[in-house]
Amino acid sequence: MKTTLLIMAAGLGSRFGGIKQLAPIDDGGHIIMDYSIHDAIEAGFEKIVFIIRRDIEEDFRSIIGERMEKLCAEHGVEVGYAFQSIEDLPEGYAVPEGRKKPWGTGQAVLSAKGLVREPFAVINADDFYGKQAFRSLRSFLNTEAADGAFCMAGFILENTLSENGGVTRGVCRVDEAGYLTDVVETSDVVRKEGGVFAGDKALSPQSIVSMNMWGLTPAFFKTLELGFGEFLSAAVKENPLKAEYLLPIIIGKLLSEQKVSVKVLETGDKWFGVTYQEDRETVVQSVRKLISDGVYREDLYSDL
Repeated sequence: MKTTLLIMAAGLGSRFGGIKQLAPIDDGGHIIMDYSIHDAIEAGFEKIVFIIRRDIEEDFRSIIGERMEKLCAEHGVEVGYAFQSIEDLPEGYAVPEGRKKPWGTGQAVLSAKGLVREPFAVINADDFYGKQAFRSLRSFLNTEAADGAFCMAGFILENTLSENGGVTRGVCRVDEAGYLTDVVETSDVVRKEGGVFAGDKALSPQSIVSMNMWGLTPAFFKTLELGFGEFLSAAVKENPLKAEYLLPIIIGKLLSEQKVSVKVLETGDKWFGVTYQEDRETVVQSVRKLISDGVYREDLYSDL
């Protein structure tokens, strides 16, 4: 079965008015997204869709897109683009006055509705997930995915922390059969002497957390579409400038209503991301070690 990878990249450059701040993380000039695309192609994904904004399209295509299109063409992988816009609202709704903030990951995925007709995975553009997660998601999408039967890559909490400050993590509750029952958004998670804490509350370092890596099916677009109108009618009235339509909240609501199941695919891979500027050096060193250990080649794509 054909599978697609959706890469949510609309947030790139939102603080800088462009995406030129994307820094290489290896000696070959590759960025984090290169590694995700490498791992996706290696795992067997046949199509990649970038979700971006119109105002970064020129930069994105020149810095990333054109290079990825050429690479993917060499490996028989299709490439597409979807565009997330704050103005893209259902009929009868308008952007609240003063609103600048995007509508969130739920609307980002919804923007790809016309491009995806097969089971698909969703990831953040600037997160490093590791090979195991892509293999597990691709296998699930190819064999188990169905309307209402989703999956999520589950990372071990201590493998997702920053040494440079607190982070927000979706701490998961998982039943004995390995299915998600709830995601608790937990802020200011830090590693301290004596363990891992969120404020004064101790957390198990082995807790499973969501890093926004989901396996979904095309029927989910209809759910997103219907839910977006409900969100605009309710949440936006309460917080018109900052309310966000977010995948963990959407899926959590569906779980509470017993409308979907989400299989948790646990991975021991270490997640990397640049939450703080100081994190970049940690990412560089971690990738360097993966290369020296033979997980990746210095010439990244040469083993595909």
